[in-house]
Amino acid sequence: MSEYIRNFCIIAHIDHGKSTLADRLLEFTKTVSDQEKKDQLLDDMEVERERGITIKSHAIQMTYAYRGKTYILNLIDTPGHADFSYEVSRSIYSCEGALLVVDASQSIQAQTISNLYLALENNLTIIPVLNKIDLPGSRTYEVIDDVIELTYCHPKEIIFASAKKGLGIEEILQAIITRIPPPNGSPFEPLQAFIFDSNYNPFKGIEIYFRIIHGHLVKGQKLKFLASGLTYSANEIGILKFKKISKECIQTGDVGYVISGIKEAKDVKVGDTFTSSENPAIFPLKKFVESKPMIFSGIYPLHNKDYEELRTSMEKLRLNDASLSFVSETSTVLGFGFRCGLLGMLHMEIVKERLEKEYNMTVIITIPNVSYHVFLKKNTEKAIIVKNPSDFPDLSKLDRVEEPYIRAEIITMYDYVGSIISLCLEKRGVIKNQLHLTLHSVKLVFEMPLSEVVFDFYDRLKKLTKGYASFDYTLLEYRPSNLVKIDILINHQVFDSLSFLSTLNNSFKMGKKICEKLRELIPRHQFDIPIQATLGSKILARETIKSFRKDVTAKCYGGDISRKRKLLEQQKLGKKKMRNIGKIEIPQSAFIEIFKFLN
Repeated sequence: MSEYIRNFCIIAHIDHGKSTLADRLLEFTKTVSDQEKKDQLLDDMEVERERGITIKSHAIQMTYAYRGKTYILNLIDTPGHADFSYEVSRSIYSCEGALLVVDASQSIQAQTISNLYLALENNLTIIPVLNKIDLPGSRTYEVIDDVIELTYCHPKEIIFASAKKGLGIEEILQAIITRIPPPNGSPFEPLQAFIFDSNYNPFKGIEIYFRIIHGHLVKGQKLKFLASGLTYSANEIGILKFKKISKECIQTGDVGYVISGIKEAKDVKVGDTFTSSENPAIFPLKKFVESKPMIFSGIYPLHNKDYEELRTSMEKLRLNDASLSFVSETSTVLGFGFRCGLLGMLHMEIVKERLEKEYNMTVIITIPNVSYHVFLKKNTEKAIIVKNPSDFPDLSKLDRVEEPYIRAEIITMYDYVGSIISLCLEKRGVIKNQLHLTLHSVKLVFEMPLSEVVFDFYDRLKKLTKGYASFDYTLLEYRPSNLVKIDILINHQVFDSLSFLSTLNNSFKMGKKICEKLRELIPRHQFDIPIQATLGSKILARETIKSFRKDVTAKCYGGDISRKRKLLEQQKLGKKKMRNIGKIEIPQSAFIEIFKFLN
């Protein structure tokens, strides 16, 4: 019966205790045994545990007895970082309610507000939870006022909790049952199920995680996926407890998994709707929208022979990371690889770590960049989308360039407003609004180019504010910009993986910084190595890595000076020949250091 089902998610900023609260809910409802208990139960990836953040949506079913009746509680956990808002949107669509978790010592942060608005747009019931009230630095009464201002709730609706000590867990469970409405789908309508996640099982194929909105699903039923139009059979279905439990039938409003023997990653699209092929629904539950990448970066195998293995690994990775997109590309220096669309710098780091730890792949990542709209003189109306600086056309053919701008929202304390404004102005930002949220916090709204944010902006923001600032952004539009392409030449050879775009006024400074950094990172060779930054045919900056020096005149003990000159001339000719045919060895760490250092 769907009246005894509750579907909910947890909304929180990073490090506000969301994963710990989920652990306590699972323990209190006895969903996990004493032997299975461990920290961050739902964060099953090694990367999530190491970083202490949630990257993937995770679903798990709990049962809880309240006033003589047993309720099914489906928790769909959500990430907290801005880079994974695509994951959050799918989780929110699958629920009727949300726990809004706020840290009593840090108060409301930018991503909390962003996800709250997303939940309100989907008409979710919000249950405010004030977490970490036991900490010595908690500002409970101040944060209560902040939560009331944000949610317009009654003070009695706020639940006080400490996930670490298990305080308030029973009150939270009771609030989920009493405040969050049951699913309102009809069991008599044709089957409509929303796919919010998927995973690759090497033995069974692709596992699809879904929420049934209307109708019911029976084992062996023929299914039709509306976005792709493909038809498969439900070979195995079940519910998502701590371990998967197979079932014969899954009812309206419930959350479960289905295995249909699908082997190809491209056949399953997260965010799609599946229905019965015999009695199909005409329209999808939600219009299927592909995630929009914010930045682009090249990913290459360390050895070219691993290219096909890297392709297979990335296809498997895309199964449970729907926001990752990639196409094949070739670099003159790095060989065959992929141009990847990513949601942000953290997303890029996570993809790299997962490839290395889950699939045992050693990869090289090139400098990240955003996509640009380029207009040529011969056709000033139609834009060419450029995702790679190496594809940027020659200046003589260029009419204009447009780059993506974002609306950036920064929440901080009053003490740091001046430093943040200076940073944003340095990054070509324009301040649009300044809102006083509480007695101690303010929200600054800027419009700025996305390219200025993807490198070191977030790190510098945290450093300037001693950690007391949160950042969130949304894409606005493409606007005209004065951008030029800077090439990096090493030993007179263009390294397209190091090419980047910069404003004309900033090009000399950027080119010099990269040349100086490369001089430090590239090891010395037996010959001089020139490093140049060029704008078209113009050299903006140059550095030289000096060769190892061998004292070829050491064996001369006296005699005429011409003997020494002859040996030095022979050495000079040998080094010149070696420079022409020699191979430059650039360590992988140099590429990583360069894009961290850039800007």
